[in-house]
Amino acid sequence: MLQEIQSFLEVSKFKYVVFGVLIFAFSASTSSWYYETKWELFITFSIRVTLQILMAFIIIEVLLKHLLNKQKQLAFVIALIATLLAFYTICTLIYINYFEIEFPKTYINYLKRFNDTSLVGRLTNIGEFVFKTLYLLYPTLLLLVFKLYVEKQRLLKLTEQKKSTELKALKNQLNPHFLFNTLNNLYALTLKKSDDAPKVIQKLSEILDYILYRCNQPYVSLNKEIELIDNYLSLEKIRYGDRVKITFSKNITGHEKVAPLLLLTFVENAFKHGVSNEINLATVNINISKNNNQLVFKVENSKPQQINPVSKKESIGLINIKKQLELLYPKAYDLNIENKLQSFSASLKLNMI
Repeated sequence: MLQEIQSFLEVSKFKYVVFGVLIFAFSASTSSWYYETKWELFITFSIRVTLQILMAFIIIEVLLKHLLNKQKQLAFVIALIATLLAFYTICTLIYINYFEIEFPKTYINYLKRFNDTSLVGRLTNIGEFVFKTLYLLYPTLLLLVFKLYVEKQRLLKLTEQKKSTELKALKNQLNPHFLFNTLNNLYALTLKKSDDAPKVIQKLSEILDYILYRCNQPYVSLNKEIELIDNYLSLEKIRYGDRVKITFSKNITGHEKVAPLLLLTFVENAFKHGVSNEINLATVNINISKNNNQLVFKVENSKPQQINPVSKKESIGLINIKKQLELLYPKAYDLNIENKLQSFSASLKLNMI
């Protein structure tokens, strides 16, 4: 309900009427002691608030929108000065021709402020011009503050929507990449008619259930991510058997929060580039720990010895992971990648959420 009201006030000119009523209620209630009758109070602030809101409308809806926002600064300054002078003149004429005649007792002391009470004398009184202009302008300033606040909230909302859209796009790139590798594992086992195929299907089912239904939040329990990695490692152990030596050490509570699928990508990358092409024994060492308020995750894998130089091109997974880190952990992470001749390692430090 509040959002609907706010949206209505943002786009509708009716907000000036609402704001005028609020200004009237506040001003009249705090100045009632100064006036002799309620009628004088009502008519005085009705006229004053009308002038204030009319000035606010002209400045915000006309001058700002059609001059300043279109880079016509000089025209804006001239039009603003002309507007202030026009409203000061109107206000002075109302005082001379109505307020001071209709309610003389109220304005006895007010007239003592002028050496020359004529129209020209008042219009050339700089101090009175400044005082009345500021009085007429303050609702405009309040509305501008409200407008800036609304605009800031709108930009924050757009930023969050953009961030969410980018993350979804990155995950849509990452998930098929992961599933492709896992299904390849299953395909290799079915070709061998391995008895491990049912176990692989079960693990794959758990992985799919997590990826599709249980990691849709920006941050998830670290326990769930570790369980996902364990399932993935089980699949890879079945696929590679004695060709790979895997260690996975954990020194955390598991209740910490972390962005989903971040850690798995490093593990997947280690198998794709460090194990799949290895003829001899490959190694993958994974360590996850907590140091004060930082999560420390390190993956190191051996590299197959090749005659051709190792490509420096990063995998899709690592490229995506860097983009996700920028979105989810801006200035709150440290990623160190070492691509050596015989090994590859990625060390990630995350400030805990």
